[in-house]
Amino acid sequence: MRPNLGDDPHAIAVVRLGVDVPYEQAWSLQRWVHDKRVAGEVTDTVLLLEHAPVYTAGKRTAPHERPSDGTPVVDVDRGGRLTWHGPGQLVAYPIVAVGDVVSYACRLEDAMIQVCADFGVTARRVPGRGGVWAVGEPALGLPDRQLGAVGLRITRGVSMHGFALNCANDPRWFNRIAPCGIPDVGVSSLSAETGRRIVVEEVMPIVEKRLAEALGRQAYELHEEDLLRR
Repeated sequence: MRPNLGDDPHAIAVVRLGVDVPYEQAWSLQRWVHDKRVAGEVTDTVLLLEHAPVYTAGKRTAPHERPSDGTPVVDVDRGGRLTWHGPGQLVAYPIVAVGDVVSYACRLEDAMIQVCADFGVTARRVPGRGGVWAVGEPALGLPDRQLGAVGLRITRGVSMHGFALNCANDPRWFNRIAPCGIPDVGVSSLSAETGRRIVVEEVMPIVEKRLAEALGRQAYELHEEDLLRR
C-alpha cells in the first residue's frame, strides 16, 4: 500500500473485495464510497470482485428481456439493460470524478480491449452496441461474441457501477436472457477465445494496470478495512 498517494488527485485506490460477493453488499459499499468521493474525503477508487451469481436490470431493461422462468432479478440504478454477474467474471466498479461521460465509457472499453490483447484476444467495439466484442464470421455461422459490458451511473460528477469482463465464467448463465438486450449474438470469455483457462485472479492485476493507464491515474492497493476507516 502507498498511503502517501491517498490525497494525490492522480491516484486511484484499488480495493479487492474477493469472490462470491453478494450484489447488494457491493452496491451498498459503492454508494458509501460515492458519497465520500463527492465530499472529497477519499480519492478515486475502484472496487474489484467476483459476484455471487445474480441477474441485474438497468433502467433501459424491457419487460420481455427478463427471464421467463421466474429467476430473480435485481433492479439497479445504472444505465444499460439486463445482464448477469457471477463466478469467473471480473467486475470493476470505478468510483471516480468524471467530466465527459461518453469519453469515460470509451476509456473503460479501451481498458478492456487492451486487457484482451494482453491475453492474445482481439476485441473491439461494434457500432451501435456497448461493451467489447470478439468479431464473428457470418459465413461460418459464428456470431459476434460479447467479452465485456459497461453500465454506468454518474451523479454529482462521480461515477458508479462500471464494467464486467468475462474470464472463465459458465456461458450457460446467459442462455436465459438477451445479454444487454442484444439478440442474435453470442457471449464468450478469455478462456473460450484462447482455449485455456484464464481465471479472474490472473486477469485482475492486468485490469488494475490497464484501467489506471486508461484513466491517467497511478494505482495503489488499499485494503477494504482501511477504506472503511476513512
